Formats: sequence, C-alpha cells, structure tokens
Amino acid sequence: MVSPDVVLIAALSIFLFLALCGALVLVVVSLRKPTDVPLIIAGVLVVLCVLVVTVSPVNVPLFVGLGIALLGTALSVLGGNPVTRRVLEIATHGRVPEGDNGGILLRAPSIAGGTEGAVREVLRGGTTIGYLERIAVALGLIAGFPESIAVVVALKGIGRFSELAAAEARERFIIGTLASLVWACAVAALVRLAIW
Repeated sequence: MVSPDVVLIAALSIFLFLALCGALVLVVVSLRKPTDVPLIIAGVLVVLCVLVVTVSPVNVPLFVGLGIALLGTALSVLGGNPVTRRVLEIATHGRVPEGDNGGILLRAPSIAGGTEGAVREVLRGGTTIGYLERIAVALGLIAGFPESIAVVVALKGIGRFSELAAAEARERFIIGTLASLVWACAVAALVRLAIW
C-alpha cells in the first residue's frame, strides 16, 4: 500500500515541474514575440505554485528539488526580462525611447537661445545588468541568503548614481529594478519553499 505522503510528494513534484516548465516556455515565447498573454499565464503559474508550496505540508525530494531549482533559476533570470520591459512600457506609456546599447535616450536641456540639446544614452547595459541581478538574487534566496537583495541593490545604486540626474532615468531605474527583483524573488521563494 502506498502511503498518502508519498502520493502527495509525487503529485507536488510533478505539478511544480510541469508548471515551471510551462512558465519557462511561455517566458521564452514572450522573449521572442513580446505579447501580454504568455506573460500573464506565466505569472499566474508562478503565483499558483507559490500558493501550492506555501500550503503543502511536504517538500519535494532532493533529486526533484535540484531539477526544480534549475528550472526556477532559469525562469527567474529569463522571465524578468520580458516582465520588466512590459512593466516599464506600462509605466512610461512608451514615451521614453530605448537606445541601441540597452539604455534610454535623453535629450539634454535646451539652451536659452532655443537650440535643442544633444541626445545621449543613459542606463546602458540595463538588460545585462538585469540578468546578473536576477541570477544573484535568485541564487542567494535559494541558498538561504536573503541579504543578497540588499547587496545587489546597493551595488546597482552605487554603479548607476551618476546617471540618475534626469527624472526619466531615476524613474526607469526604480521601476525596472523593482519589477526585476519582485519577479526574481517570487520565483526564488517558490523554489526555496518547495525544497526546504
């Protein structure tokens, strides 16, 4: 006779594995073709998984936990990009143009004579920095080091301090960082709760 705990562990493991695989596929689809529907479904799957592992009285076994940790880390890192981009589009209403190097284009204030200022790109490399911040936060949370969030935010703030003079840059920095970190933290918390 199979015990109820074994059945519950198997059901939880299968559900988490399939849900994380599905969310990862949807995120990859939205990386290639940005649309809202795959992101919404991926977000719902992540929230559903968080709720399931929160109320579940058991944890997944170690070998399944390793797979879930790998899937969760990939989902955390890759999923933050389209989620953050969509949140930034909503927040700025598409009024802040993006540059060729991953930053935003800002026009320098016009001179009193009426000539327009030069266009410059600030916050360059934001996509790469976003990937790095999400992997650091996700791995830190999964490993039981939540202080990694403070380290990442501090490093990012110090590194970007000189570029935050313009209101558009500050707004994009704050909104982008928060959206990226919320996604990474939600997925990493899901993994942490499932394993430990």
